[in-house]
This record gives sequence, structure tokens and C-alpha cells, in this order.
Amino acid sequence: MKGQATRVAAIVLAAGMSRRMGRPKQLLRLGGKSLLQRTLDTIRGSEVNEIVLVLGAAAEEVQTQLTFDGVHVVINSDFQKGMGTSLRTGLAAVSPSMQGALIVLADQPFVRSSTLDQMIAYRQKHAPQILIPVYRGFRGNPVLLDRSVFPELMNLSGDIGCRAIFGSHTESIHKVPVDDAGILMDVDSAEDWERLNCLGDPLAYFQSLTELESQTETASNRPELVIVGRDAVARALAKLAHILEFEVTVVDPFVSLNEFPEADRVLHVLDFSRLGEAERYVVVASRGQFDEEGVEQAIRANANYTALMANRQRAEEIFRSLEFRGLPEKKLAAVRAPAGMDISAEGPTEIALSIMAEIVLARRRKPSAGKS
Repeated sequence: MKGQATRVAAIVLAAGMSRRMGRPKQLLRLGGKSLLQRTLDTIRGSEVNEIVLVLGAAAEEVQTQLTFDGVHVVINSDFQKGMGTSLRTGLAAVSPSMQGALIVLADQPFVRSSTLDQMIAYRQKHAPQILIPVYRGFRGNPVLLDRSVFPELMNLSGDIGCRAIFGSHTESIHKVPVDDAGILMDVDSAEDWERLNCLGDPLAYFQSLTELESQTETASNRPELVIVGRDAVARALAKLAHILEFEVTVVDPFVSLNEFPEADRVLHVLDFSRLGEAERYVVVASRGQFDEEGVEQAIRANANYTALMANRQRAEEIFRSLEFRGLPEKKLAAVRAPAGMDISAEGPTEIALSIMAEIVLARRRKPSAGKS
């Protein structure tokens, strides 16, 4: 930690139970250091003034194996109730002199110290209530919060994070572009950890990915399905679309073409202008990660059809934010959310089927309905 002028704390959330990992994620080692130690070292190398570490599950084991010099450690005894309780515990421990707090996830060990400094400097100049870093158009973490929103976060409960208050602060949310893929890189599963260990220098590898990977050099005359996301529904969509003779483009910052054989193209930057002109159908299936940006790109690209995989409440929050940013209400009203026809779908394949059926219907009606 350098200087005392910034008055920004870092709250490190490390209380989770690591259910998908099967062992304390905080202690997993990458490049000779544990995930948590790497994260703390990053913060120590920044202009952050105070570090609050929130432990919960496996707190005793973590404290036994690691040292926390210069770190205020607090224990969230309610960690089983979700992230909201960890946020409350951390915020309550922040010194009154701090003007804001970076909410840092312990499983994101590749964020650069310079990125934290860039966010702090932006906050000092522009004073947003909420500041979100963006890499190649994809939003990431940590989020920088002004003290004025602390009271709302203190009222959170359950397994929800900062995003729960974003809908009521549309005008006060700023996004700052950063040249740091680390803001998107987390370790959610054993597969994530093994992949990162195999890459040697994961940050350099991901930042070296070209903006667009394509299986062919020439443009296709087929209709195009653009899928924002890479989960099981996205893969099922890609398979069905291939059978229906669509060209498939996957939009994701990290997945490569050889990892997604169902795709014809992979776009590593959230900018649909790189795709050229086409009869285009867009499904935003990023599970909350890039929902707002994906819908915005689809509308600005005049997609023939846009669907969002989100519940109605979440969709309305996104639409309010995008309307504030100047997108036409009529265009937003045409976005299908929840996505797909109501066929009582269960599981990724049936959900994908309901969406593709809706796309086929949209294509049949295209001459009379026009673009949405």
C-alpha cells in the first residue's frame, strides 16, 4: 500500500464454501502462491489504504496456513446464508475515514495492482457511486463503491452481491475500460484451476487472443446466430443452430474456437460491428455477466431478433439502464425476455429448443414484422 490520500478500502470476500471445488478455494496454489495470497499481494501493491478480509468457511484452516500482515481479518459467522452477509460483514469493518471500497473477490488472483489504481484515480476525478471495470467490452470485478451506497448494501441478505443495488443507481454507474483480462478471470471450479495451471501465464495467454477467430476466410450467406455466453444452454443452442443451417458466432472473452467446435466464429471483444452485415439473431445467455452489454450491442447492430436469458425483474433493470443510455424504448420492448417459447422446457437442450423455435418463427414472420 502506498500513500494515504486516496482513502479507499479493499474488502476481500473469501468466506465462501467452495462447493464446486470440494476444498478451500482460498488455499489453492497458482504459480507457487495460494489464490488468496496472490489477491492480497495485488492489493498491497496498489494505492488502497486499508484491507478488510472476510473469512467464513474454513476460516481456521486459512488463518493457520496464511499470514495476514497489515490486513484486518473479520469472520462472517453467517457465511452459509450467502454473499450478502459477507458484504455486510466487510462494510461494517471499514474505517469511517474511507470514502469508498473496492469489493474484491478472493478467487480473482490475476487482477493487476495498476488496475486498482486506475479505478481509484477515476473515482477521484469523476465521483461515481458505482465504478465497474471493463475489458474488451466485457464487465468484470472488482467493483468500486462510494460510501453513499454502503447503507443499501448493509440491508442485503441471501446469496446476492453488489448487483442487487445497480438497478436503483442507473445514473451513477460508470464503466472504465482497462487493459487487464484479470478482471474477468476467476476460479469457480476444479476445471478452471487446472486450466489456469496448464497455461503457465494465463493473463498473457488470454490477452494474446485475437479479437475474432473464424473457421473460414469467406463470408457466409446463411443467417447468423450470435450467442453471448458459453454455458450448457449456449452449447445446446449452437448445436441446434448448426442443424438448422445457421452460422454460429459465440461471443466470449476467453473461449477459443477449438474449445467450442459447434461455433463457426468466436468473438473475443463485445463489439458486434466486428461481425459485418448479416441476417442476425442474438441470444444473450451470459447468466448475468454481460447481459446489459450484449443486449445493447444487439440493438445497436439492428439484429432481426434479440433474446435475453433472464427473469423479468432482471430484464426490466437492464432495460431501464439501457433506456437511460439512449436506446429507444420501442427497441427494448421488442427484446424477448425471458427467452424462448413457453414449452415448459427443462434442462439446457429443451431451453435451447424453445429459443430456436422462437427464432424460426421470427424468420418466417420477418417480411411483415421487420427488424426488432
